[in-house]
Amino acid sequence: MTPALPSPAPSVLSEAAWQDKAAAHRDRVDRYAEPYLARRSAGKKHPVEDFLFTYYTQKPGQLSRWHPGAGAILTGASATERLGWKFYREASNAEREEAGAPAEAPGVILDVERFLELRRDAVDFARIILGRTAARPAQFGCFGLHEWAMVYKQEANAVRHEYLELRLGSGGTDRVVEENRIRCTHFDAYRFYTPQATGLNELTPTRENQRDMEQPGCLHANMDLYKWAYKLSPALPSELVMDCFELSWNIRAMDMQASPYDLAAWGYPPIRIETAAGKADYVAAQRGFSAESAVLRERLRTALDALPS
Repeated sequence: MTPALPSPAPSVLSEAAWQDKAAAHRDRVDRYAEPYLARRSAGKKHPVEDFLFTYYTQKPGQLSRWHPGAGAILTGASATERLGWKFYREASNAEREEAGAPAEAPGVILDVERFLELRRDAVDFARIILGRTAARPAQFGCFGLHEWAMVYKQEANAVRHEYLELRLGSGGTDRVVEENRIRCTHFDAYRFYTPQATGLNELTPTRENQRDMEQPGCLHANMDLYKWAYKLSPALPSELVMDCFELSWNIRAMDMQASPYDLAAWGYPPIRIETAAGKADYVAAQRGFSAESAVLRERLRTALDALPS
């Protein structure tokens, strides 16, 4: 495990400064959350844009809460509301003095000691999986076939997303699976394969070997940067969590464009991975997301390494 760096000196944010940051964060979240909440209230679904709120456990209300991350003292009367939030406490006199916080202003700070007491296992696992994933070479030969394997040999009325049509029909979808190598490294995709498809995958990802299988070309491993970010909140700044969210959002769109579903009417034209040109388009986009993810993965690792060991 990478040794932790010394904890940085606390910083201070005035009430006006952190209130502005919190408002900007809520606006950023609302762009994605409000349409989802409106659809949910109306009993409607969206195959692409609901995913981050239904598959992952972070709910819109949780995501919209802005956190400065470890080491920041929030000052002002409204900061004291956070004393009722999990993992916040009053800043000590020593912390306030070191940060240069006004002596007369209330100040709250993340209780890193309490956070690590309760979340140490999550922090340690995130360090391992982020570090090992970053150290492996990226693979770019999967062509998004995991989504196809999830509906392989299924009856037409039993398709995973029952309200969507298969672009090539059941028979055409099955032929694409049978005519290509299936080499998925990500357990949380592989576990949704149909029983007939599991034996076609050249690898056998499991929860136990996940830390040894994840690689930085995988769309789903890169989407999961959002998962590790929110699981480590509020120790990470919300700006970093949202950067991971937005990358995951964009990857999800591309992932479903390359899926067997016909999403053109939803505004997502297909990436036809059953053709050579479609495969090339897929790999080009996959490489771009892998490069973006490498930057975010390093930012997450840096934030984790700044926490006390």
